[in-house]
Amino acid sequence: MTIPLVTHFFDEPTNTFSYVVQDPNSQACAILDSVLDFDYAAGRTDVRSADEIIAFVREHDLAVEWILETHVHADHLSAAPYLHEKLGGKTGIGANITVVQEVFGKAFNAGTEFARDGSQFDALFEEGDRFHIGGLEGRVLHTPGHTPACLTYVIGDAAFVGDTLFMPDYGTARCDFPGGDARTLYRSIQKVLALPGSTRLFMCHDYKAPERDIYQHETTVTEQRAANVHVRNGISEEDFVTMRSERDATLGMPRLIIPSVQVNMRAGEMPPADDNGQVYLKVPINTF
Repeated sequence: MTIPLVTHFFDEPTNTFSYVVQDPNSQACAILDSVLDFDYAAGRTDVRSADEIIAFVREHDLAVEWILETHVHADHLSAAPYLHEKLGGKTGIGANITVVQEVFGKAFNAGTEFARDGSQFDALFEEGDRFHIGGLEGRVLHTPGHTPACLTYVIGDAAFVGDTLFMPDYGTARCDFPGGDARTLYRSIQKVLALPGSTRLFMCHDYKAPERDIYQHETTVTEQRAANVHVRNGISEEDFVTMRSERDATLGMPRLIIPSVQVNMRAGEMPPADDNGQVYLKVPINTF
């Protein structure tokens, strides 16, 4: 098995890890779960996080073949269009993006000009699909539950799980967004935990569990099976569903969910400008 080279980038304001995944035998790479910096109070975007990735890619003379999203993020804006403009590469996400677009297209009254067919992306992945990063082969696990479109990308001995799992001492993703479901998440996680025990699992987020002082982004299937506080070996589906449902009922909405979903359902593009040439993001009142 070819072992991919994985470099992580961390955006502390959104607790998000982005990754560059390289084929060790060529210059080919993929970028996963990028971040567009956003000052919500000022309504202003910035590309400093994306520029860090661009600088790394250029320093190592890499060729970007894919810009991948594990799901439609609700906690940060994607920098995919900016990265695509600067570095090339095809964009990819789960085929159930169409479900997410339908739900949130209605929530934000996006209008008929907003296509709900996933056409904003170059590739819509389904369970079992294969793709290549140079000589590396990646395969797709459909792992819904947090959202309907969540994917896990398995690339060599590495798996990029999005929000499906967190570090073992922090647990699992919430399931109370539209289209989320705790029972579905439990079954999706079993797919991930059925991978070989030595599989490296790369997190999309870390929030530092109590009594842990540093951020962490990597664990293994074996460690998750043994120690995940929500889904370790011996925790039943019914116990998980009860725990997750009760826990989710106590959680507030992510700080950036309203801007993030509007942008990310469009593959990172902003909504069309109004007739005055200005771009606006909507805030639906008493919807979420």
